[in-house]
Amino acid sequence: MNIKQYKIKDLTPYSNNPRINDQAINAVANSIKEFGFKVPIIVDKDNVIITGHTRLKAAKKLGLETVPVIMAEDLTPDQVKAFRLADNKTGELAEWDFGKLDIEMDGMDLKDFGFIKSIEKEPEYDFEKLLESINVKEAVINPEYISIRTNSENKEKIVKLIAENIQGYCHVETS
Repeated sequence: MNIKQYKIKDLTPYSNNPRINDQAINAVANSIKEFGFKVPIIVDKDNVIITGHTRLKAAKKLGLETVPVIMAEDLTPDQVKAFRLADNKTGELAEWDFGKLDIEMDGMDLKDFGFIKSIEKEPEYDFEKLLESINVKEAVINPEYISIRTNSENKEKIVKLIAENIQGYCHVETS
C-alpha cells in the first residue's frame, strides 16, 4: 500500500456520492487537527474519490493544501462502486458496549469530535416518571448521554420523546 500526498485541487469528489456528510465535517476537522490526518483518502486511477469525501471537506475547512491518498488502481469499476458503499455501511452495523464506553470516556470530553452532544436544555418533564410510564427496565442518565433498556414496543416512543425534549445522545436497547 503506497500512501502519497496529493494536492486537494487534484482530487475529484465522486459526483453521485450518496452520503450526506455536512453534519460530520466539524467533528472530522477537529479529529484531524487533534490527531493528524491518520486515515488517507482513497481514489481511483482518475483521482476520483472512492472513500474520504468528509475528510476532504474537513481538510478544506482546515486550509490544508495536501492530504494523504491511496490510489486503488487494482479495483474494477464494479469493485469501486461496491467498496464506496461498503465503506460507509459497515460502520453503521457496529454497536457500542455502553458499560465499556463509559469506562473509556471517564474524564474525557469528546464533544469537539461530534462523539457526544451535551444535553443543552433540561427536560421540561419529570424524566423518571416518564421512564416508569413506558416500562423502562433500566436507564443510565448522565450529562453526556442517556442509555435505556426497554422492551421493543416502547423503543420508538422513547426515542421520539427524548428527541422532542432534549438534545443529546441516547441509546435505546431492546430486550
